[in-house]
Amino acid sequence: MTTDVNSLLRGMQAYQLGQATLAAMERDQVWPTPLNYEIWMHATANPDGPLALEIQRLLQKDKMISEATSDRLAVEFLQNRRLDDEIREAGDQLNRELDFVTSAIKKAQQSSLDYNSTLDRADQSLSLDLESKSLRDVIKSLSTATEAVRTENRSLEEMLERSTSEVQRLQFHLEQVRREASTDALTTLNNRKSFDDAIVHLCEQADATGQPLSFAVIDIDFFKKFNDTWGHQTGDQVIRFVASVIGRVAETPRFAARYGGEEFCIIFPDESAAAAETIVEGIRDEISTRMLKRRSTTEDLGMITVSVGLAQRTPKEPVHSIIDRADAALYASKRNGRNRVTNVGTAPLAQ
Repeated sequence: MTTDVNSLLRGMQAYQLGQATLAAMERDQVWPTPLNYEIWMHATANPDGPLALEIQRLLQKDKMISEATSDRLAVEFLQNRRLDDEIREAGDQLNRELDFVTSAIKKAQQSSLDYNSTLDRADQSLSLDLESKSLRDVIKSLSTATEAVRTENRSLEEMLERSTSEVQRLQFHLEQVRREASTDALTTLNNRKSFDDAIVHLCEQADATGQPLSFAVIDIDFFKKFNDTWGHQTGDQVIRFVASVIGRVAETPRFAARYGGEEFCIIFPDESAAAAETIVEGIRDEISTRMLKRRSTTEDLGMITVSVGLAQRTPKEPVHSIIDRADAALYASKRNGRNRVTNVGTAPLAQ
C-alpha cells in the first residue's frame, strides 16, 4: 500500500515531510519548482515506491533531472496530474469534433442560400415570356443547382453521422476519465477531492431546503499495528473489505468516500444523526463480526473493528465545523475503548 501524502499533509508529519522533501531536492540538485516539489514530496513519502525508484535510476544514469523529465514523471506517476491531462485531451478532441460539425453545418447553410438565390432568379425568369431555349436554360440551371444541393446534403449527412458517433465516443471516454479522477483506486469509493466538492454542495443544498444533514467519520482500529504485523498487501485487503461494507449502505443520495489512509466518511443528506447512527452501527457491527483470512496463506487475521464519530449539521454551520465535530466524536470513540459509535448530534465542540 502506498503512503497517502494527502493524509500526511493534514497532520504534524507535514512539517517533517516538507523539510525532508526540500533536503532531498537539494541533494538531487533539482530546482525547487512547484512541479518538482510535488514529485519529490511523493517520492520522499514513499521511498520504496516506483516513483522514488525511477528517480534513483534517472539520477544514476544522467545525474540531472530536466524539466521534460519532470513532466514525464508527473504524468506517469502522479495519478491526479495524469487524469487531468487525459480529461484535457479528451475535452480538446471533443471541441475539435464539435468545431468540425459547426463548420459542416455552416457550409450546408451557405449551399442552401445559394440554392435559394438560384430559385429566385429562376422565378424572375419564368415570370417573363421566355422562348423555348431560355426556358430550357432555366430548367437546366435548376436541375444543376438541385443536384448540387442533394450532393451537399448527402455529404453533410455522412459527416454528421460520423461526427455524432465520434462525439458520443468522446463523451463516454470523458465521463470515464472524470469518474476515474473522482474515484479512489484501491477501494472504488469516492476520493478525497470528490468528497471536498460534494460536502460543500450538499451543505448548500441543506441550507436551501432546510433539511438535516449528518456526517460520519469511520476509522479502522489499530491499523498501523495490523499493517506492521501482516504487511501492506494484507492491509489493502482489509481497507477494501471495510470500504465494501460502507459502499453497500451508502449509495446515492448518501455519499461515501475514502477520507485518507484507513479513514472513511459518509455524508447523509436529509437524514438526522439518530437515523444515521442506525446505519453506522450496522456498519460497525458487520465489520466486527466478520473473521477475515489472509488471502495468500488463509491465516486468520482476527477481528477487525472500526471506531465512528457522528455529527448532525446545525443550520448554516460551516463545512469545517461539522467535520471538526465528527472528528472530535471519533477521537472520543477511540478514547473510550474503540469499536463504538459516538454521536454528538448538534452539540458544539468541547472547549
